[in-house]
Amino acid sequence: MIHTAALTLQQRLPTSGEASALQQIETPMTPDPDTQPQFYEGVPAKRLMAWVVDTLITAAITVAVLPFTLFLGLLILPLLYLVLGFAYRTVTLARGSATWGMRLMSIELRTRDDAPFDLPTAALHTLGYSVSLAVPLLQLVSIVMMLGTLRGQGLTDTVLGTVALNRRV
Repeated sequence: MIHTAALTLQQRLPTSGEASALQQIETPMTPDPDTQPQFYEGVPAKRLMAWVVDTLITAAITVAVLPFTLFLGLLILPLLYLVLGFAYRTVTLARGSATWGMRLMSIELRTRDDAPFDLPTAALHTLGYSVSLAVPLLQLVSIVMMLGTLRGQGLTDTVLGTVALNRRV
């Protein structure tokens, strides 16, 4: 009787290899660029266009805020632009996993688990982007990585395990 119960229990518990395989099946992952290349086609060019749109939006927001500072914001214009840009990127990434420019270009950012960005991930991604902009060599490395890696990940994407994809229909 004890032998039968042990056999039944042993049959129900997966081995460590099976448990690992089950965990991989249950945890969604971002699309594989080898088997699903359509998610990555044209993304670097779309990211560039989205960046241009987002830069124009951030500039427009900055100009719109200036009168509310009684134009004293002109004295700290680069800082004002940086703060407003950080807020814009963080909020839009947290609310839809894409900035307005990215939405216009039909791309989105996803975590390594293929989940949309939450507020902490959006803030970290924006911080990485801001540091890359502040250090031109890092930005250059990031651009080369976007153009040269299978998933098109920049430096911040690689560190955070995030990826830009064509938006799902």
